[in-house]
Amino acid sequence: MSLIGEAAGKPVGEIIKDTTDASFAADVLDASREQPVIVDFWATWCGPCRQLGPALEKAVTAAKGAVKLVKVDIDKNPAYAGQLRVQSIPAVFAFVDGKPVDSFMGALPDSQVKAFVDKLAKMKKGGGSPLDDLLDLAKESLAVGDMGGAAQAYAQVLQADPQNPKALGGLAKVYLAGGDTERAGEVVAMAAPDAKDPDLDSVRAALALAAQAPSDTAAFEARLAKDPDDHEARFELAKALAGAQRLDLAAEALLTIIAKDRAWNDEAARKQLLVVFEAAGPGSEVARQGRRKLSSILFS
Repeated sequence: MSLIGEAAGKPVGEIIKDTTDASFAADVLDASREQPVIVDFWATWCGPCRQLGPALEKAVTAAKGAVKLVKVDIDKNPAYAGQLRVQSIPAVFAFVDGKPVDSFMGALPDSQVKAFVDKLAKMKKGGGSPLDDLLDLAKESLAVGDMGGAAQAYAQVLQADPQNPKALGGLAKVYLAGGDTERAGEVVAMAAPDAKDPDLDSVRAALALAAQAPSDTAAFEARLAKDPDDHEARFELAKALAGAQRLDLAAEALLTIIAKDRAWNDEAARKQLLVVFEAAGPGSEVARQGRRKLSSILFS
């Protein structure tokens, strides 16, 4: 069932091969310590397997040696399929450093198969652990707005390491970005009290802002319309904006107060602004631009 040809100078037989229970440890577990290995559990009588097999081979060949594909006929070699609790086929598992890090069941469209292979191919060779690779992929997904992909990767990390602070912080950010503060709070609560991670700190700050945000801003907006120097009204409006995750607008409102009266209410605006920066994240545009504007105000 293997394709004929070569990939990146290597015969396809080196990146796509059949294996048995006897050679599974060498072909999959040991080999995955050098590069990611995809295992395709199939059987000759399985129609969807005949559909998925060529798609997998095509995607692996296109990866040009970054990933290996190992095929296992479960009728002849049932041992590892049993250990992995394979209940239906086709069943596909990705191995890195001797451990399964991802999987799917059933025949997928070619585009999804390619995405699965491409994601695995991006994992660092001989560098970080599989969990580190998954965390990197999750962070990339979060950065480009792929919340589903980020949530899936963070969840996979937490299956292996339920207390992982980076995964908990990242998953909480996914829920927070979707407006689900309750679920975000539940995820944060799963972290150890002394767990330290920028995303965890960011979500904790955002949840604190949401908890103190007023629900109705009409009265404060009306007061500001009459008196632009009503710092209390602007401060309450900034709290509402921050609670709604409109952190850039909240920062602008607080900076406006500081520019007009930096000592107002025992420097309440500056203190609140620092919480907004923490909620946005230290490397965020909100924090970077906000700190520059704050410095300009304080040292002008």
